[in-house]
Amino acid sequence: MDESLVRSVIPRELVDVLGVEPQSSSKAAAFTQAFLKSSIKPSPCNDMQTMLTHKAVILGYTRPKRERKKKHSKKAKGLNSRQKRAMKIFQIKPEQQRYELFLPLHQLWRQYIVDLCGGLKPTCSPQFVQQKFLKADFHGAIITVVRSKCPSYVGTTGILVQEFKHVFKIITKEDKVKVIPKRNSVFSVEINGFVSHIYGSKFEQRASERSAKKFKVRGTIDL
Repeated sequence: MDESLVRSVIPRELVDVLGVEPQSSSKAAAFTQAFLKSSIKPSPCNDMQTMLTHKAVILGYTRPKRERKKKHSKKAKGLNSRQKRAMKIFQIKPEQQRYELFLPLHQLWRQYIVDLCGGLKPTCSPQFVQQKFLKADFHGAIITVVRSKCPSYVGTTGILVQEFKHVFKIITKEDKVKVIPKRNSVFSVEINGFVSHIYGSKFEQRASERSAKKFKVRGTIDL
């Protein structure tokens, strides 16, 4: 830091504005020396006069560090997929594989679809109903396989009891649980005279994922 800059005389036009009186050269030099000695840490290598004469001095300022609050990460509680499979949570027990036990679920599904479609009146357009069906939950619906690359699946009808990403699990009137792959199969669902066809190859998502997906309308869909 140049000592002459610190001890420069205040211009006359600023004296009245600042309300101060200019100091003599000796007093200004003494004040500057005292201020710098109190502000600059002493260096073991160089004395004060050498630092002021040959080197610019930067008065540093360090801001106090703020204490950051540690965020406690909340670990998801519950079972993972492997644990659920090991505990056979998704398996229906043999004594529960009865068609009549799932009829109340079917009635709840019918009411759910009627409310979803705003009453499902005869005046509703098929396109409107189809769009609602695309994002609906089908647990409890009675579905029928109308087309499939595997002929043994065609004609199978039952209540949908579990929907996975790649398969439908239904229970038939004969109290048998059938696992039907979605890919290469077409299913039909009927309610209040409206028949909707589900192309399984385009439904290979979980029900929760399908509700947020945007479907594109296409003219034809092949198996």
